[in-house]
Amino acid sequence: MKSPKEINLEEKILDSLLPEKLNGETIPYEVAKILIDDPEIAEIQNYANHVSIVRLGYNDHGPVHMRTVARNCIKMMKILHEAKIETSLEKEKIGTFTDSLTAILLASFMHDLGMTVGRQDHELYSVTIALPIIDRILKQVLKDDLQRRIVIRSVAMEGIVGHMGTHKIHSLEAGMILIGDGCDMTKGRARIPIALFNGAKVGDIHKYSANSIEKVKIFNGLESDRAQELKSEANSEIKPICIEVEMSSEVGFFQIEEVLIQKINSSPVRPYISLYAGITGQEFKKYL
Repeated sequence: MKSPKEINLEEKILDSLLPEKLNGETIPYEVAKILIDDPEIAEIQNYANHVSIVRLGYNDHGPVHMRTVARNCIKMMKILHEAKIETSLEKEKIGTFTDSLTAILLASFMHDLGMTVGRQDHELYSVTIALPIIDRILKQVLKDDLQRRIVIRSVAMEGIVGHMGTHKIHSLEAGMILIGDGCDMTKGRARIPIALFNGAKVGDIHKYSANSIEKVKIFNGLESDRAQELKSEANSEIKPICIEVEMSSEVGFFQIEEVLIQKINSSPVRPYISLYAGITGQEFKKYL
């Protein structure tokens, strides 16, 4: 049974990928539908969550998390597209925005499948598990276009392998997965492991830090209130993507400084991002 949160995220993902919102392009919507409805992906995601939470005591790494990452990445991709910033595939004349968006969807939905094996090197296990599924899905939607399937598959694999920041990535697309993953750190993600485990253990700082994060907002910096603040700062430019993180206590700064910023700094998307964080009711700190 899918949770209400999972269903809500799926509805938002599909709505954002409607062909009429992508100049008539249908492939991203078709791929998203397959990813959402595929029973094998669902079973692997659910078991990954079991291992992460029940066995290891970590945060959510299951279907809700992977859908949240997908939604984050779709938002950022659309913002850059509206700002006329090309993806790596577009810039290199080897693919389209649709191809980039499709690769990001595949990587988002499968980047943590390796948690079924364990935490260490799970990004490498993830790509091993995901590869045959990616091939299967792309053959359904692009059966007569081998070149396009190879390009999309390769970028998706780079996004999966690179999402921890432990392996150097080079495409803007893969960099989106890094940041979309890092932005899923609100308190709901830590709720279950905190309820299950009372004793101290390795990784607790991530749970309690995430539990203090109230909201993470991703929006167009050119249209945000923060943009007005940037205009008044000397030698500051307005970045297309604005990320704001609101927290209830200072422990949340660990999540910002040790997780999110590390991922942003490792991402080719970094030049296009401004980042603010702060405690509710207090002045927000500008990081990027």
